[in-house]
Amino acid sequence: MKTRTISVKGSEITVSRKEREDYISLTDIARYKNPNEPIDIIKNWLRSRTTIEFVGLWEQLHNPAFKAVEFDRFMYEAGSNSFVLSPGKWIETTNAIGITTKAGRYGGTFAHQDIAFEFASWVSAEFKLYLLKEFQRLKQEEFDQKKLEWSVSRTIAKVNYLIHTDAIKKNLIPPDLHKSKQKFIYADEADLLNLALFGQTALTWKTEHPDQKGNMRDYATLEQLVVLSNLESFNAELIKIGMNAEERLRKLNSTAIEQMKVLIKNKSLDRLRGKVAQPLIGDKP
Repeated sequence: MKTRTISVKGSEITVSRKEREDYISLTDIARYKNPNEPIDIIKNWLRSRTTIEFVGLWEQLHNPAFKAVEFDRFMYEAGSNSFVLSPGKWIETTNAIGITTKAGRYGGTFAHQDIAFEFASWVSAEFKLYLLKEFQRLKQEEFDQKKLEWSVSRTIAKVNYLIHTDAIKKNLIPPDLHKSKQKFIYADEADLLNLALFGQTALTWKTEHPDQKGNMRDYATLEQLVVLSNLESFNAELIKIGMNAEERLRKLNSTAIEQMKVLIKNKSLDRLRGKVAQPLIGDKP
């Protein structure tokens, strides 16, 4: 889980990334109001019927495993003088995912950004506005950085593409082939790389994504672009030594799988399956 911090009116607020969603520390927000006992602030907020209704609705919209019967019981009890609800009890009883708790250096109670902003508004309307401003600044910085990384990798891939096409021109295109026919050889070699890395040709991708502009490489991940640039250089060398297309495809596919595994080895298996090219029939990963 990636963790960052933002400064809001002198308070350090922890923001964690969980399954592509941002979770903000309610504990850090609560410290703005009560530095010594932030958990009491969170519990008081959870006692409110309005709060229970809001977080329950959020769960119903985002969590198929949410236990609605237990939620109804909390709704019935909420607001009474004897009603007390901790984050842990809410999570355990209803199987909630919008609020989480964890131990460790960056431990405490966290909530999905939708819920965290609601809590911040309850703590202080002014604090919420500053929190929202700093959170938006953080997301813009992340977007700019991601865009820069993608642009650099795309540029590298384009530079290697020149090396790749030069090898094709010198080694695969017959001297007497008419220029109008040469583009088909280039296209075939481009699709060789597409098959090795993405598991499909450009035409297949376009058929499956008729509404998408550009080509599948424009939608490639940063990891895929890095591997693509490596494959272009590798394929150029294989072409130079005279290796046929079938054998090159097998070697390129095997290389793509190995490199993708290395690049994303610290990520979840689900993401690994989504990004790593699948082995060709008869090959071993």
